[in-house]
Amino acid sequence: MNNITTPSLSYHFSPRATLAALGIRLQGLNLFGPVRDAVHITQKTIIHTPVQKLYDAFIAILAGAHGFVEINKRLRSDPGVQAAFGRQGCAEQSVVQDTLDACTEANVEQMHHAMDTIYRRHSRGYRHDYTQRLQLLDVDMSGLPCGKKAAFATKGYFAKQRNRRGRQLGRVVATRYDEIVVDRLFGGTTQLTSALRPLVQAAEQTLELDEHTRGRTVWRIDAGGGSVADINWLLEHNYHVHCKDYSSARAQTLAASVTAWVDDPRIPERQVGWVTVPPTAYTRPVRRVAVRCRKKNGQWGVGVLISTLSPDEVVALARQPVDRVKAPDAVLLAYVYCYDQRGGGVETSFKGDKQGLGVTKRHSGSRHMSPECGVGASCAWSAMCCTSVVRSFLTIASVSRRSYSTELTRLPKD
Repeated sequence: MNNITTPSLSYHFSPRATLAALGIRLQGLNLFGPVRDAVHITQKTIIHTPVQKLYDAFIAILAGAHGFVEINKRLRSDPGVQAAFGRQGCAEQSVVQDTLDACTEANVEQMHHAMDTIYRRHSRGYRHDYTQRLQLLDVDMSGLPCGKKAAFATKGYFAKQRNRRGRQLGRVVATRYDEIVVDRLFGGTTQLTSALRPLVQAAEQTLELDEHTRGRTVWRIDAGGGSVADINWLLEHNYHVHCKDYSSARAQTLAASVTAWVDDPRIPERQVGWVTVPPTAYTRPVRRVAVRCRKKNGQWGVGVLISTLSPDEVVALARQPVDRVKAPDAVLLAYVYCYDQRGGGVETSFKGDKQGLGVTKRHSGSRHMSPECGVGASCAWSAMCCTSVVRSFLTIASVSRRSYSTELTRLPKD
């Protein structure tokens, strides 16, 4: 009887099999390719190159790591996931952190260019048809509390955390497509009043907007970016705006000019009305809507919305029936409902990233740079932003999020 020999096969078992499937898909798409080509970190290579270490950090985040200390537990001990993402090994967590500390300002710019390339190559927001409908962009800031030794850490405003140090994350979201266009990290004292223009310019570069496409782009902004100077700056660049007035004192004065208040059927104790004072402070015609809500003490809380949108445009953006354009009260409410939808866009994306990606738990500082520089933090954040592109792939492929492992089901929808 002849001896039959079976060739030995190498098997890799992983508790994150669905993540491994995603890794194979991302390899085929060469998602991290622009980062490999553009980012050149000056650091000696012994076993793993600097970009390979960034890639390990990216995989660990997808595997559910809320800190780079978890790389050893979640990725280094799982050769199956490593192989699925094209890695034959994994760098030790302290070595990954050393690579982030070795980053320079030039590396941050290189990472931004790589992220722009990834977004343009794979996103739907970049391919938006401006001739068919408006592009809707939401912009906002969110506080990220951290220790005083972390990069960018300064005392600032953090909800329900008085005298806390941290950083501020500025974000632009293409709301129609649930895609993050731009993320930028700022010091803890920075608010939207000073961060709005850099964020708009960064998104304009990423989306490659020109005079025509800017005229078909709507910026939806909260009161932090609603100053007269900021609104006029946007109007001068041919953008549409749909925002809240920055000045509460001016809002009280403008609300006093309302001649007829309309009850909001969706929210009790909320009323809306047209501001009748001419908007002479703005460089282009705008419509203004006063909104007041009854507070617990019985007084009215007042705000004013400012919009360049026509009734037809705002009814469409608010997802109201087309025939409501002919109803004056319905149009008035549509302006308010369109602004209310911010809560399901950029604000939801912040909440999802804090819960799912643990962005408030991932801090970075450098021994070789001042705390104000924050280059390591910015590179770490930029690498993490690749996950927004991953989510876009899942949406396009119509893959149910329930089919993924626990680590992936916590990823936010944007």
